[in-house]
Amino acid sequence: MMKTDIACRKFMGKMAALLGYAGLAPFEFSANTHRRQSAAAAKPAFDKKTDYNKFAKLANNENPYGPPESVMKAMNDAWRYANRYQYPDGWIVDAIAEHHGVKPENILLGCGSSEILKIVDDAFLPDHKFVIGVEPTYETVYRYATNSKAKAITLPLTNTFDVDMKAIIRATKLNARDVGFVYICNPNNPTGRIVPKQDIKLLLDSIPQDVPVFMDEAYHHFVDDPNYEPSIKYVIEGRKVIVARTFSKIAALAGMRLGYAVAPEEIIGLLRPLVVSYNTNAVVKYGGVAALKDTAYQAKMKQLNKQLRDKTTNELKGMGYQVIPSQSNFFMVNVKKDVTQVGDEFQKRGILVGRKFPPMNEWLRVSVGTEDEMDRFMKAFKEIFSGQKTEVKSGA
Repeated sequence: MMKTDIACRKFMGKMAALLGYAGLAPFEFSANTHRRQSAAAAKPAFDKKTDYNKFAKLANNENPYGPPESVMKAMNDAWRYANRYQYPDGWIVDAIAEHHGVKPENILLGCGSSEILKIVDDAFLPDHKFVIGVEPTYETVYRYATNSKAKAITLPLTNTFDVDMKAIIRATKLNARDVGFVYICNPNNPTGRIVPKQDIKLLLDSIPQDVPVFMDEAYHHFVDDPNYEPSIKYVIEGRKVIVARTFSKIAALAGMRLGYAVAPEEIIGLLRPLVVSYNTNAVVKYGGVAALKDTAYQAKMKQLNKQLRDKTTNELKGMGYQVIPSQSNFFMVNVKKDVTQVGDEFQKRGILVGRKFPPMNEWLRVSVGTEDEMDRFMKAFKEIFSGQKTEVKSGA
């Protein structure tokens, strides 16, 4: 362990003791380097002889149906600009700004929302700064922090797998001068749980106003809980809030890589120099404009997702397995075994499932696929956990 990490842990321990001494409710948190391999860096164990198309792909929270015809047509029409650096881009920034009721100056495009996470880390986490968030969550933001020699203060979820907002607020206040930003994934990946709108308001009203809050809303389209509220309104109010969105999920453009940030103009000004030149391609820009317009497709995807998610999770619960109630296009089930080993068993049966999310090492994250894919998942699940030995081929 590096000396800086040891010193940081000792500092955190002293601060926790001070909280207890002051009569505040104690809470657990850690500062660590989060050098675990991220989803983006991980590569599936396929060789050239493996037919990837035959797998049921329930690992990466993708839209299993692909883009609608309206988006495909728009992208195909844009191939004529494939040889150009500068071209009419469909006015994607204007379309996003209009969609959210903000100005184009409030929008910054990214190569997926992953680039937005990276440049926010670069802008707000110089050496020895802290990002505050929960664990588990989408840990890529912590990995980026480590790369910039910053640190992560991670707090555990509650016993209902929710964000402990009061703990987040306490940790932020305690370290206010050293906090680069607070990170909230809402709904949270991998649990699928929302952070209620009253908790978001409490956070913004309670912490110092100069501390940025980064809201990762990659899965907001799937939520139907009335206690949820997108955070664009706080950008409009002029709060120091950065909202990350992506076309990778409900719009089914994960492989095309298009995301964006919505933030106050001065924050966008800080972030803009950090993006890679020509970071988004002509084809996906036109697809993004079409996707924003095709609200009927999004509504259909949301309905199908909920129908299949609820059907599968109800069946699992009926079998006696604990499932975390989800508001996204994935869910977690407690398989009471190491997830890595379970994932290997599913892959043998032609099904890809989620990776391990420490410390929830026995909770399997499952993306919601098509009806056929979910049927295959349940068939394999029953086989793996009932001891049956019937072989199921990847294309079954």
